[in-house]
Amino acid sequence: MRIILGLVLSIMFASASFAQGPTLVWEAKGLARPESVVHDPATDVLYVSNINGAVMQKDGNGFISRLKSDGTILERNWVTGFNSPTGLALRDRTLYVADVDALVEVDAASGSIKKRHPANGAIFLNDVVVAEDGTVYVSDTPMNTIWRLKDGVFEPWLTSDELEGPNGLLVEGDKLTVASLGRLKSVGQEQEPAGMFSVNLEDQTIEPLVKGKTIGNLDGLQVLKPGAYLVTDWADGALYQVNTDGKVDLLIDLNQGSADLIYSPATGIALIPMMLDNSLAAYRLSAPADSKKVDKKDGEKKKK
Repeated sequence: MRIILGLVLSIMFASASFAQGPTLVWEAKGLARPESVVHDPATDVLYVSNINGAVMQKDGNGFISRLKSDGTILERNWVTGFNSPTGLALRDRTLYVADVDALVEVDAASGSIKKRHPANGAIFLNDVVVAEDGTVYVSDTPMNTIWRLKDGVFEPWLTSDELEGPNGLLVEGDKLTVASLGRLKSVGQEQEPAGMFSVNLEDQTIEPLVKGKTIGNLDGLQVLKPGAYLVTDWADGALYQVNTDGKVDLLIDLNQGSADLIYSPATGIALIPMMLDNSLAAYRLSAPADSKKVDKKDGEKKKK
């Protein structure tokens, strides 16, 4: 009887905690403008890119950190020799790193740089994704260009203003899903939000993923479930759930600089690099239908 009662109470407590919305599980501090994170299932470690300076600056200060899956930093400066490393992708023990105007291959076993693929004419290589056949796609945000590494050749694959500053990338079957940055507010430039797009990998046609919808200045992109995505907003500091039917929910109100996340359906945890906070934050997400907010300040942050 006690065992049954204890089990019921445990389930009730877990359900109540889950219904409260996203909760911060841990936060790894002491990083240096982290931009992207990937999980290595072979070793159960995390790799985090650190810009460690100005974005797009070719200063040689960038590095990759190696962390335990609980956020403990194993080697802060695990791989050095980068300029402004951003997007990461892992495939067959090769870690691909976007670094301003080059795609860099790192041996995940040794931490040594194996190869650099120059992207002549690129301004800011941003996110990286690897398709099932091993083809690598990389976004060049300011140039509205997607680069492709295939059969050892790294070259522009698609350039179009319709992409609105491509940032986060996902390969889904014969489609490339894109979360776009738009324009950030700067001297002489007004802030312009953007949306999400689907690119046909065969004929390169571009279609809005959510028709007629601008969402924000988007960065990281992950699948939450069929028909729903997790997307970060770098400028406003937010994690959104974006449904293909047009519904957009704010899941977590974050500080500015929320960057290229990953999400594990098995654990329900999203890992979000907080670039301007110099940290990596782990949030356990609530049920997809529950879009309650975790506010960093009083008042309610409006949906886009």
